Amino acid sequence: MRARLARVARRLGGNRAALAGGVIVGLFVVVAVLAPLLAPHSPITGDLGPIRPGVVPGPSAHHPLGLDLQGRDLLSRVVYGARYSLLIGVASVALGVALGVVVGALAGGLGGWVDSVLMRAMDAMLAIPGLIVAIGLVTLLGPSVLSVTVAIGTGGMPLVARLMRGAIVSQRPREYVAAARALGASRARVIVHHLLPNSLSPVLVAASLAVGGAILEAAGLSFLGLGVGDPSLPEWGRMLADSPRALQSSPHVVLFPGLALVLTVLGFNLLGDGLREALDARLVDPLRLGPPKA
Repeated sequence: MRARLARVARRLGGNRAALAGGVIVGLFVVVAVLAPLLAPHSPITGDLGPIRPGVVPGPSAHHPLGLDLQGRDLLSRVVYGARYSLLIGVASVALGVALGVVVGALAGGLGGWVDSVLMRAMDAMLAIPGLIVAIGLVTLLGPSVLSVTVAIGTGGMPLVARLMRGAIVSQRPREYVAAARALGASRARVIVHHLLPNSLSPVLVAASLAVGGAILEAAGLSFLGLGVGDPSLPEWGRMLADSPRALQSSPHVVLFPGLALVLTVLGFNLLGDGLREALDARLVDPLRLGPPKA
C-alpha cells in the first residue's frame, strides 16, 4: 500500500497540469479559510451612496474589485464566496460518494436480487437529469445551503453507485477474494476489508472531477433563484444571478465572481484528471526517463 501511494504521489508530482490544478485549489482553500483576515470590508453590509442608476463604481484604491449593485465591496464578497461555493461543492460530492459507495458495495458484493433492485433504482434516477433532481429537491426542502448540498449530493449518487458496483464486480473473481473466502471470511468481511479498498480508485477519480461540476450546479441553482436562501450571502452563483442587468454598464460585477468560479472548476478538473492518470496502473510512469529497457 505504501509503495502504491508513493507511486501515485510521484506520478502526480510529475504531472504539471495536476500540480497547477492543485495550486489553484489550494489557493482558494486558503482564501476560504482566511476569509476574515483577507476581506477588507464586510461582505454583507454596503453603502448605496456611491450607486447611481446604471453606474456602479469599478475598481479603486479603496475597493480593489469595485462595488456590487448594493454598494458592497466585491473583493470581500468574492473572498467569502469561496467558503460557500467550496463548502457546497465538497460536501455535496462527499455525501453523494458516501451514499453511492454503500449502494454500489451492497449491489456488487451481494449480487442476486439485491443487485437487481438497487441498480434498477439507480437506473431510474439516472434517467432524470441531475439538475432536474436538484431543482425538485430544493423546491421541496426550501432554498438553503443544506438543501442545495443534499440535492446535488443525491443527484450524483447513482453514478458513484454504478462505478462502485462495476469495480467490485470486476474484483470478485480475483485470487485474493477466493483466498479470503477459503480462509473462512464472511461475505461482509470480504466486502468491507477486501473488495471495497481495492475498488475505490475510480470512485476517487470521479469524486475529484465531480467537485467542479457540483460547484457549477450550485451556481446554476442560485442563478435560478433556488440556491442559498439568504440573498445577502456571498455565494458566487448568487452574485452572478444578481448581476445580469449590470453586465453592459458595470461588467466588473459579473467578471470577478465568474472568474473565481471558472478558476476553481478548472483547478478541480486539472487535479482530477491528474489523479486519474496517477491511479491508472496501465499508464507509463511520467518520471521514467529514457527508452524502455529491452
